[in-house]
Amino acid sequence: MLKNYTALLLIVLFFSPKETSSQEIQIFTVEDFDLKGNVKSCLVSTNYGKEEYDFNEEGLLTKSVTRYSDTDYDITYYKYSKGMLLEKRLENYRDNVFDKSTSLASFYTIDSLLNLKITEKIISYNKEFLDQYEYFYKADSIFKIIHTNDSGIDETLVSYSDIKGEQTKTYLVNGVVQKSIRTSVKKEKDSIVERNVLTKKFLDGKPSSAVEETFNGEDKLIASTKFFSNLSTRRLTKEEIAVFTYSDIGALSQKEIRAGKASEIKEYIYQFDENGNWIKEIITPENTYKTRRISYYESMAEVKKEE
Repeated sequence: MLKNYTALLLIVLFFSPKETSSQEIQIFTVEDFDLKGNVKSCLVSTNYGKEEYDFNEEGLLTKSVTRYSDTDYDITYYKYSKGMLLEKRLENYRDNVFDKSTSLASFYTIDSLLNLKITEKIISYNKEFLDQYEYFYKADSIFKIIHTNDSGIDETLVSYSDIKGEQTKTYLVNGVVQKSIRTSVKKEKDSIVERNVLTKKFLDGKPSSAVEETFNGEDKLIASTKFFSNLSTRRLTKEEIAVFTYSDIGALSQKEIRAGKASEIKEYIYQFDENGNWIKEIITPENTYKTRRISYYESMAEVKKEE
């Protein structure tokens, strides 16, 4: 039973205090950062700042740091038990001083007696209660979220439908539709060759924006189309299309963005380490770049070799 609940925690969406109550929880893994192997840490340097990520030996993110300057940075800590998230702490530092007023902590309790229920309590570092989220699961799927704070109680109901192979997940907040996710797949000889995901957001029950994403058989994003509401026609209008091309080893090589009659092409060049992770990314024609310094846990083979 615990293994099933751990899997649920690994696939749900990341909660942000700025988001609405239809959001869910997520645990980040090495793969979410375009990394593979037994990665211990990754330091990303860009022309606008630095990001640092630490992982445990199970590949779960335990710490992330976003550095805007030497004195301004944010640190998030993640604490687990048997692969399940117990705590998440966001600490903000400005001018090298810890800012209690904007720092938050989330604490999770898990009730698996009948159907799975996860309760998240969010408290400020000034020890003020901010929010509580209760996530209810049935048959391995979330079906209800209750959000409570000083402003009142919001209830999000999650429904599922499967029509002609298209699966749709719909979120209703206090009875009003807020978001829907429709997924369809193309198969050849029982293998997925293409997956299409259409995510719509609603405002006052009417579509306000949408993103349609297409993934290939290796689950790499090959096309993304953005739609926005047209005030005159009150319908969603296609605004931007992005097409992605990959190299033989699966690395992004080109991104073409089309908006109206305008078109922009970006080329990606990589340097890789011996484990197949990229350590330098150059984007032309801007010639912007990112570098990554990656450290790894010793594998059992390396330990035995040293012995």
